[in-house]
Amino acid sequence: MKLNETDKKTLSDSIDKLNEGLDAVIQLYNDSEVDKPIFEFESEVIEAIEKAKGTFGDEEITRRINTIIKEVLAFLPKEDDQNAND
Repeated sequence: MKLNETDKKTLSDSIDKLNEGLDAVIQLYNDSEVDKPIFEFESEVIEAIEKAKGTFGDEEITRRINTIIKEVLAFLPKEDDQNAND
């Protein structure tokens, strides 16, 4: 392929930009983490949640599940209480 100096410079600049982009993608990959769910729902619970979302909407079901989980966790002994009993 024959190139004049202007084309050669343009091609070189393009290659440099591609390398910079590739370096950015590699850095994103290296910095990535496995997306691990906080809690594993059973399949029948997932089905019930999906059905409820269809009826009440995503936001409402998310709000209700968060409220229920907060209430359940509120009943657990706090670390200070647990250490005092040991």
